[in-house]
Amino acid sequence: MEKKLRQTYLYDFYGELLNEHQRRIYEDAVFQDLSLSEIAEEEGISRQGVSDMIKRCTIKLESYEAKLHMLQKFMYVKQSVEEIRSLAERFGESHEEGILHQIEKISNQILEEL
Repeated sequence: MEKKLRQTYLYDFYGELLNEHQRRIYEDAVFQDLSLSEIAEEEGISRQGVSDMIKRCTIKLESYEAKLHMLQKFMYVKQSVEEIRSLAERFGESHEEGILHQIEKISNQILEEL
């Protein structure tokens, strides 16, 4: 998964666990794509301070994911739903009975995962 996309997903799941200052700096760096200098000037801290904060936030978000696996579960469910959608299209074209069994199997796996 692309680094920026992963950062975005991690923030979506765990960003509220960061304090307000951390969220503001992380959002400016990741979502607003501001430079370290721009963020440092805005926040009144050094470029090194901004860089360190972003690294600490990333480590913290990755740590939450390592313990809770919410992103991993989300990606599994997303992939499974995409597979179900593809199978449903195939079923619409062919009406193969076996496809319904595959859809049921994937659906059951998703429910077990949740």
